[in-house]
Order: sequence, then C-alpha cells, then structure tokens
Amino acid sequence: MLRLGVPSKGRLMEDTFAWFARRGITLGRAGGTREYAGRVEGADGLTLVLLSAAEVPRELAAGRIDLGVTGSDLLRETMAGWRSDVTEVTPLGFGHADLILAVPACWRDVEHLDDFADVTRDFRATHGRRLRIATKYHRLVRAFLAAEGVADYQLVDSKGATEGTVANGTAEAIADITSSGETLRANHLKVLPDALIHASQATLFANRARLSDPKLGALVERLA
Repeated sequence: MLRLGVPSKGRLMEDTFAWFARRGITLGRAGGTREYAGRVEGADGLTLVLLSAAEVPRELAAGRIDLGVTGSDLLRETMAGWRSDVTEVTPLGFGHADLILAVPACWRDVEHLDDFADVTRDFRATHGRRLRIATKYHRLVRAFLAAEGVADYQLVDSKGATEGTVANGTAEAIADITSSGETLRANHLKVLPDALIHASQATLFANRARLSDPKLGALVERLA
C-alpha cells in the first residue's frame, strides 16, 4: 500500500485535492470536515494521510509516507542534504511565496545585497556586535548569505510575526516568506531585489529509496 501525505487543512489542501482531481485521482476526508482519515478514488493501492505541511518532510525522510505535498521552502529548511532522501516529482503551480531579505525602508543607501553587506560590516564596527536578522529559515538564509559573501550578521529565531521584529527592536533586518509584500510595506520594510533566497511553491516529493517499488514508479510517472 502506497501512502500519500497531504496538508490537512486550508487552501493548500483544497488546491492539492483539485490538482490530483485533474489527473483522475479524487482525494477527500473519510468523514466530516474535522476527520483526519482520508479517502482515495482513482488510484488503486494508494492511501491518503492528512498531515500538517511541516510534518510532510519528516514523514517522507522516515519512509512513513511514499509521496508528500509540501512547500519547497519547508522541505529544504527542514532537511539538510534532502536530495539524498527525497526526490522532487513535480511543482504543483500553487502556494507561491518568496523567501526574501528585507530591511527598513528608511535605509535609503541600501538598495542591493552589496549595500547590505557593507552595512553589516559598518554595523559591527560601530556597535561592537553583529547585525541581527530575524527569521524562521536559518538553514536557507545562512546558505544564501554564505554564497553571497555576507558574513557579519547574526540570525535570531522568530517565533511569531517576523515583520514586527524590526519595529520592536529585536532585529535590524528580516528574512521571511512573502506573497504580495503588503505586510512588509505596512511595517515599513523593503525587499532587496537581488536577495531572493528561495522561490517556494507547493511541490510533490517522493521518498527516494521507495522509488524502486514498481507501483510507486508507475504512479510517479503518471503524476509527473
């Protein structure tokens, strides 16, 4: 029996159900709207598992599900060396959001990533500490900034509304997911145009080790 993990609520679940329906596979809850057991029609031997989007990478890596739908940002952030355990089957074309670096709008001399790198060096020389960047995406942000040669910073973990950390004085810049940018502008932040860390969208992934199963291989070929 193959197991497919899908986000258990919200627009992401609805769009995922619609995507599979266009390919002849009907997914749904087994009972009412609060039921977490799933049902599948149109694909023999496939079981639906309803999870949070954040749980899908863990369950894929552990082999407890064979296929899973989650944001590409969540999977890359959660799993170091994810390509050894998981393969990307296909992007689904919805759930788009960009992980970006944003700074206070009043920083008029900071319009690009090179300017930001200069500010981080000046900040450390002036204040005797590293400039703080609030984020929930430590692995992705650290890898991006290392590749761009930015080193004089400190990542601080954001548990709530990341956009408010600059106004609250707990960070000088942020790295966060945004769709329209409206919340950033409302908090007097601006996106650096060359600091797109990751363009995320909902993506179907498969457990790499399980791809040797002919049934999973056939299903992946059908969906991809």
